[in-house]
Amino acid sequence: MTTDLEALGLAIKRAQYRNHRTMDAALRGIGVSLVQWDALRAIERMPGASGHELAVATFQSDQAFGTLASRLVDRGFIVRSAGQGRRVAHTLTEAGRTALVEGRQLATGVLWDLFAPLDDGQRTELLRSLRKLTEGM
Repeated sequence: MTTDLEALGLAIKRAQYRNHRTMDAALRGIGVSLVQWDALRAIERMPGASGHELAVATFQSDQAFGTLASRLVDRGFIVRSAGQGRRVAHTLTEAGRTALVEGRQLATGVLWDLFAPLDDGQRTELLRSLRKLTEGM
């Protein structure tokens, strides 16, 4: 039997859409969107990264990430400062760290619920398969 690759692609897209909708709704409770929280995670994970590097890491254009970063500055979640050359460094503030920690607490419950239909072996295999698909990205 041959796998219907179109159905497989659609199933992946539906799972991702469900993940985004559920996470975004949960994060609204602490006053951030999924896009904002994802940017805070990237800034924490990649200290000293350029705006371009952070845009790539968060699946955004440079312009979109620049707009998002400006909003995060306005909200007091990050500061931008001169880096090496023309690079602008992005750093979390205490408020940004708090939003990140609160978001992680919410995400743990949301992700547990999202993946509850799968047993541990199925989750492990899904992760392995998705990592194989995205190697080199």
